[in-house]
Amino acid sequence: MGHKQYWTNEHLEYPELTMYQMVEAAAKANPNAAAIEFYNKKTSYRIFLDKINQAARALWRAGIREGDRVTICLPNIPQAMVCFYALNRISAIANMVHPLSARDEISFYLNFSKSKMILTADMFYEKVEESLKQVDHPVTIILARMQDELPFPLNVAYVAKEGKKYRHIPKVPHVITWNEFMSNGLNIGMMNKLPEPSFDRNRTAVILYSGGTSGTPKGICLSDLNMNALAMQGKEATGVAFHPGITMLSCMPCFHGFGLGINLHLVFIFGGTCILMPTFNKQSYAKMLIRKRPNFIAGVPTIFEALLHIPELDKIKLDFLMGMFCGGDSLTIELKKKLDTFLKEHGASIQVREGYGLTECVTASCLTPKDTYRPGSIGVAFPDTTYAIVAPGTDEVMPYGEEGEIILTGPTVMLGYLDNPEETAKTLRKLSDGRTWLYTGDLGFMDEDGYVYFKQRIKRMIVTNGYNVYPGQLENAIDSCEEVAYSCVIGVKDPRRMHRVKAYIVLKDGVEESDAVREKIMGVLKTKIAAYALPREIVFRKELPRTLVGKVAYRKLEEESEQENAAKQGE
Repeated sequence: MGHKQYWTNEHLEYPELTMYQMVEAAAKANPNAAAIEFYNKKTSYRIFLDKINQAARALWRAGIREGDRVTICLPNIPQAMVCFYALNRISAIANMVHPLSARDEISFYLNFSKSKMILTADMFYEKVEESLKQVDHPVTIILARMQDELPFPLNVAYVAKEGKKYRHIPKVPHVITWNEFMSNGLNIGMMNKLPEPSFDRNRTAVILYSGGTSGTPKGICLSDLNMNALAMQGKEATGVAFHPGITMLSCMPCFHGFGLGINLHLVFIFGGTCILMPTFNKQSYAKMLIRKRPNFIAGVPTIFEALLHIPELDKIKLDFLMGMFCGGDSLTIELKKKLDTFLKEHGASIQVREGYGLTECVTASCLTPKDTYRPGSIGVAFPDTTYAIVAPGTDEVMPYGEEGEIILTGPTVMLGYLDNPEETAKTLRKLSDGRTWLYTGDLGFMDEDGYVYFKQRIKRMIVTNGYNVYPGQLENAIDSCEEVAYSCVIGVKDPRRMHRVKAYIVLKDGVEESDAVREKIMGVLKTKIAAYALPREIVFRKELPRTLVGKVAYRKLEEESEQENAAKQGE
């Protein structure tokens, strides 16, 4: 394991501070700078810190203590950020969950994390309330409302258009609105004074989720050091001086490592402004680019590919952009060329820079250098992060240029998987150099200058619109339907989503193929699987191809679908 470190030999000093303390320091240094901008409403660092402390007192008063888990099931809205850092202030754990998760998924996350509370939006109340029927312990629901953070007159317009749908929330003991909850943190007696923040590099601060190959999601335990190191490394790797006044269009969501680590936490600890976007669509993204003129945008290939087809941007100068970072899925050489041409034609002096990483090290751990691009490369390692290529399943280092499994080590590598020592032992391995290495499950190679080249995933995974979809999880859900004998789920190339989800299903003897059966299966899936992961196409077959050991040959189905696509395009 003698690989040297690339990109920079500089060793960063990581302060023994919590995420909250890093944001607190930024707030005290720049109290009047804007921390958050949400639909024209700006929140200064002084007010942001006050709200975080108020929420921390409310959590403390509600009985949340060190190590307790609270689920945040929200898009990028201010309440999510306040609660996230408030939990960290009292050494509790933020369990981050996609708000579009299906009912049964939310039940799983609450049971698995043993969350005592869940913060969600009023629009998701009914789904969350339903999910509690399958939860094995009491959970308090805190309901945030979008209109409470919107400026006038947008708040009035929102209530008139959307807010009235969510007015009929029953008065029950386990449900409280965010505003009512926050009022509990206004004044508490000296007896309930909050403990001082304390740093512990081995304490879980955040749980993010990754699907398992077995179909069961894995909770990824990340520490304050993991998150802070990622932010500090990210700043160095980008080569940009983040400071007050710098703005990031924060579209990547807070339940996603890329969103939480790069789009949000990195910006906050260096005093920049996060322009929060709760949802993405092409038109709203274009409007935000034109109106807000952000210095940085970070997203997945599908977001940036969409920019190429928005007429509103045709004559817009993008000279305000200081950085454009792409991750979450492979950026093809063709798309990079198109984006770089688009940036140049619109007056930007930058090129799109691709990163690579996985949630097990928060997010990116490698980035294309600012002025050097090698076609097909995902860049060089972040500071204090070392990459190696090994023969799959071993610690035998491969020569430069030869393909193997990508492994890495550094201060952003997770603590482990929540309550899953077997999977942790497979993924995190202590090698002869004494360091713990993260086995990524991805194949690639590295050249003599430390440039890393990603080839393919060893494990089955579909990336659609930047979200990871795990076929095993979907197959388990499909196979739970009484009409189904067995199934296989694959990803098919798609010009808009990069990949779309396609399900092949073999029905039980005596069950006839029909639209009614297809709709019934989809009805079951909608209660178990998030909307973005649902199959866009269901194909019924009498049987599916098998490997020599009897498993469904999903690669043959992938090849078959590719050939069908090619034939259609050739027509």
